[in-house]
Amino acid sequence: MSRLSTSFAILLSTPVILAAGGRAEEPGAGQPLPGRDHWAFKPVSDPALPNVKDPGWIQSPIDRFVLVELERRGLQPTRPAPRRRLIRRATLDLIGLPPTPEEVDAFLADRYPDAFAKVVDRLLASPHYGERWGRHWLDVVRYADTAGDSSDFPVPQLYRYRNYVIDSLNRDKPYDVFIQEQIAGDLMPAKDGAQKYERIVATGYIALSRRFGSSTIDYPQHLTIEDTIDNLGRSVLALNIHCARCHDHKFDPVSSEDYYGLYGIFQSTRYPFPGIETLKVQRDLVPLVPEGEFEALMKPYQEELGVLEAERKRLTSIMKAAKEKIREGEKVLAANDIDDDQRRKVELEVSEAYRQRAELFPKWIEAGKRFSETAQKKKPEFEAAYAVADAEPAHARVHVKGDPKELGQEVPRRFLGILGGQKVPEGCKTSGRRELSQWLTDPQNPLTGRVMVNRIWHYHFGKGIVETPNNFGNQGRRPTHPRLLDYLARSFIRSGWSMKAMHRLIMLSATYQLDSRGRIQNATSDPNNDFVWKFNRQRLVAEAVRDSILAISGTLDRRILTTPHPFPDPKAWDFTQHKPFRATYHSRGRTIYLMTQRQTKHPFLAVFDGQDTTSSTGRRSSTTTPIQALFMMNDPFVHEQAANFAARLVAERSTDSSRVERAHQLGLGRPPTPAEKTAGEAYLAKVRDKFAALNLPTQEHEKLAWESYARVVLRMNEFMYVE
Repeated sequence: MSRLSTSFAILLSTPVILAAGGRAEEPGAGQPLPGRDHWAFKPVSDPALPNVKDPGWIQSPIDRFVLVELERRGLQPTRPAPRRRLIRRATLDLIGLPPTPEEVDAFLADRYPDAFAKVVDRLLASPHYGERWGRHWLDVVRYADTAGDSSDFPVPQLYRYRNYVIDSLNRDKPYDVFIQEQIAGDLMPAKDGAQKYERIVATGYIALSRRFGSSTIDYPQHLTIEDTIDNLGRSVLALNIHCARCHDHKFDPVSSEDYYGLYGIFQSTRYPFPGIETLKVQRDLVPLVPEGEFEALMKPYQEELGVLEAERKRLTSIMKAAKEKIREGEKVLAANDIDDDQRRKVELEVSEAYRQRAELFPKWIEAGKRFSETAQKKKPEFEAAYAVADAEPAHARVHVKGDPKELGQEVPRRFLGILGGQKVPEGCKTSGRRELSQWLTDPQNPLTGRVMVNRIWHYHFGKGIVETPNNFGNQGRRPTHPRLLDYLARSFIRSGWSMKAMHRLIMLSATYQLDSRGRIQNATSDPNNDFVWKFNRQRLVAEAVRDSILAISGTLDRRILTTPHPFPDPKAWDFTQHKPFRATYHSRGRTIYLMTQRQTKHPFLAVFDGQDTTSSTGRRSSTTTPIQALFMMNDPFVHEQAANFAARLVAERSTDSSRVERAHQLGLGRPPTPAEKTAGEAYLAKVRDKFAALNLPTQEHEKLAWESYARVVLRMNEFMYVE
C-alpha cells in the first residue's frame, strides 16, 4: 500500500477545540489539528446501486441515488421536460449558444430512443464545447490577460494558456493529465516539440497568479506565491489552504507547516515577470523556440543588458540596506530605553541612511529607466510563453505570523499532511512541482475526483451536490447525496478521468431531463430543490447572454480565435499606478475571447455578473438589477444587434406572421402561441402608426418597427433563462 493510501486508512478522529461559547480556537503547540474525521478526507467509497420502489423511472445509475433520497422524503420527481425545452437546455449547457430552429426540428423529428444521446454526442464533438466549458475552468483559475498589480500591466502571451484550456477540453484530455500539465508541464516528458511547447504553455496556470506592488524594492513575491497556493487549494482540492499562512487552520486539518511545505515548491519556481511601474519590461518568459537558436538570438542582448542590470542591482541593494537601517534605527529609537550617547549615535546613522537614500534615489530611477529602455527597444523578437520554469530548489522557512521578514523553522517541501504528507525526495534537483502534480492526481486522493465531478454537476444543475464547490472543508456545505458523489468520482476515475464521459453519464439520466416546472407539493418539504425533484431554472451567465444575442442576430464570429489581443507595443509601455493600463477591444467573436482585465471589468460582463478575475470563482452570483434592464433597453451594443436581428427577420421571411414566428424560434427555441402571435402583430402595427405620425418614410418606419420588436424578444425572461 502506498504512503498516500496508508495515510487515508489511519485518519484519526479529532474533535474541534471549542472555547467558551462554542467558538473554535486556533490549536496551540502540540494540539491536534481539527476536522480530521470530516467526510471529505475519508477515502472515496464504491457504493452499491440502491434499490428503489419505482425502478421504471430509472434511465441511469445516477437516477437510483437521486430517487432513493426522494422516496425517503416522500417526494416525487416531476415530469420529463418537453423536447423543445430539453434541446435548448442541453445546447446552452454544453456549447453556450441557443439551438438553431433546424436543430430543434431535427430533434423533434427523431423518434428513436437514442435521439437525445445523439444530440449530446453532437454537442460534445462541437469545437464550441471547449469554449463553453473552458470558460468554467477559467473562472476557477481566475484567468485574466493582465497582471493585477497596481498598474495592471498587460500580458500579451496569456491568450496561449486560454487556448490551451479550450483545446484540452475539446480533445477530452484526461483530467489528471490536464492538472499535471498545469502544475508541471515543463517537467513532463514530451513526444515531440509541439507537445513540449503545449505543456510549457499549460504552466501559465501558475504564471498568471496575481502580482502586487509597483516597485522592485521589496517586491512582494510572497503574495504572488500565496495567491498560487490559495488558488491551487480552491480549484483542485476545494480547500482554503491560504488560511494557514499565518497560523494553523482553525477549522480544517491544514497546518502552517503544510502551507510552507507547498510554499517551498513554488519558491523553487521561477515565475515570469510581467513588468511594473519601476521596471516596465517583461522578463523570464519561456521561449517557444529550439534551445540553440534561442541562445544565439539572445547572447548579445543579454550581455548588454547584464551590465545595466548589475548597476541597477548594485543600487537596489544599497537602497534596500539603507531602508533596513532606517527601519531598525527607528525601532531602536522608539524603544525609549537607550542613553543619550546611544541615541545620538543611532540618530546620526538614521540621518545618514536617509541622506544616502535621497542621494541614490534619482540614480536608481535612472538606472532602472536605462535598463527598461534597453530591454524594451533592443529585445529580439521570438515566440514565448508566459509560463514558469524551475529555479534553485530550496526548502522554505515559516513566515512567523505571515511576515516574510520574520523567519521561523525550515519546512521540507511536501504535500498536505491530511492527504499523505509525502516529501520531495532528498537531493531532488527540481522544484518538486512534478511530484506535487502526481500527489494531487493520485486516484487514492479523496478530494481531486470528488471536487471535479461536483463542479461538473454544479454547472449542469446550477447547484452542486456540495453547494460550496470551492470549499469541501468544515466551513463548507455537506453533500446532499454523498453516495452519489462517491459513485460519480469512482466513475470519473475509471473512465480515465474523461470529462466528456461524465457529461454523458449525467445528461442521459432521467434526473437531468426533468422539467423545471410542476409538483408544487414538493416545495413544502424541499423548497430549495436540494434533492433534485425538478430541474433548476437558471439565468444565463454573462457570456451566454452576449453570445446568444450575437448568434440570433446572425453576426457572431464562430471561429476559434487563436490570435493575440491588440495590446500597445511593449516598447511604448508607460503604465503607472496613477495611469494603469485600461482598454476594451470590441469583437464579434465569442465572449471567452474578449480581453479580460483584473482591475477593470468589461462593461457587459460587469452588468451581468461576469467572472471575478482576482480570486477563484466556483459559483457565480446571479443578481437581478434595474441596471440590467436599462442596459437591454438602451445600450448601443443591444441596439446594434437588435437592428441586425431585425434585418435578418426581414430578409428570411416575407410576412409579419412568419417573421414573428421566426423571431420566437431563433430567440426562444419555440414558435409563438396564437396569443403571442396576435400580440406581436398588434404591437408592430401600433409602432408603425407612431412612426408614421412622425412623417418618416414608410421604408424607415418599417425598419424601426422590426428593430423595436427585436428588442422586445431580447428582453424577454425566456431568452435570458434556461429551463
